[in-house]
Amino acid sequence: MHIAFLTPEYPHPNLSRSGGLGTSIKNLAKGLVEQKAKVTVFVVGQTEDLDVFDEGTRVISIAKKKHLAFNWYLERKRYQQIIQTYIEAEHIQLIEAPDWTGLSAFMKFSVPLIIRLNGSDAYFCHLDGRKQKKKNFFLERKALKDADTIVSVSDFTGQLTKKLFKLKKSITTIHNGINVEDFKPLNLEINHHQILYFGTIIRKKGVLELAQSFNFVVEQIPNASLVLIGKDAVDVFEKQSTWTLFYNLLSEKAQAKVQHLEEVSYKDIKRYIAKAQVVVLPSFAEAFPMTWLETLAMEKPLVSSNVGWANELMINGVTGYTVNPKNHAMYAKKIVELVNDVPKCTKFGKAGRLHVIEKFSTPIITKQNMAFYKKCMNQ
Repeated sequence: MHIAFLTPEYPHPNLSRSGGLGTSIKNLAKGLVEQKAKVTVFVVGQTEDLDVFDEGTRVISIAKKKHLAFNWYLERKRYQQIIQTYIEAEHIQLIEAPDWTGLSAFMKFSVPLIIRLNGSDAYFCHLDGRKQKKKNFFLERKALKDADTIVSVSDFTGQLTKKLFKLKKSITTIHNGINVEDFKPLNLEINHHQILYFGTIIRKKGVLELAQSFNFVVEQIPNASLVLIGKDAVDVFEKQSTWTLFYNLLSEKAQAKVQHLEEVSYKDIKRYIAKAQVVVLPSFAEAFPMTWLETLAMEKPLVSSNVGWANELMINGVTGYTVNPKNHAMYAKKIVELVNDVPKCTKFGKAGRLHVIEKFSTPIITKQNMAFYKKCMNQ
């Protein structure tokens, strides 16, 4: 079996910055390679052409090219021609693309094309309550309608996407997976009373709600601290730094207890997770977040949001707590409860890792994807 992925991002030192989408593709690719499948990843829109192997996966970077007119169309057709050449030469049997901004719109290949729903621009605009660009909606709808098959990383994402684009196709759900050996508990001393958030500093991740919840926390636990790791983003509504908006929402007491680290290496992120007592990820807009899986796999109690996909990943009261981030007092109450109860943190942490191992570990998710790919090729 030879599977290819078409993506705008992939975590590799010679490529542009990658997020959760790239990480989920890399995790799946590694799992497929371990099952003796051949995997090629085409990473488009890069600064240079590159052809390297990454832990058994062939990664082909395609540099972007500027066209005088209709750049969005002509670039897609150029990518199609380049990839089709590899399909024929390397006997690729199937290609998978993400839904984001309709990357595969107007592309036609000689093999089945699958779109995996990790959250389209329309999906996130809907969850954020903001207007989407018409061109993005057009391209995403075109890509989805032309795809041979659609798979989603959560039931919630699949059903909402189906509704937004008025799709009649059936959508299979296969959750994101994680290598539980890459993310496992580290034997490091825990910084008691330390709370950790990691991810982009952006409204849709619930950071502005977190600021107000943390004000409640420091009133009850004066020596509590909050570490935020992630790049700042310009707020879509206020048109200014989200970090500035976050900081201005903090009380004077809370401001003295907050630390922001804009960039931390992938390796060091694990150390920060391991040393935190509680992880908080109050996001309003996700599909099936890798950060949540990483947290649970490392045996950390998680206070998350309670939106849509959350019930497919978290077990409220077992792996942590799912709370509406807008309910600042309740969100703070759950954080305080865990910070004050070390045995409960340990209990939730162990339950979280066991849950990930049983439901979302790489071998389980890879087998589901292999069966799905075989079915697509047979059809």
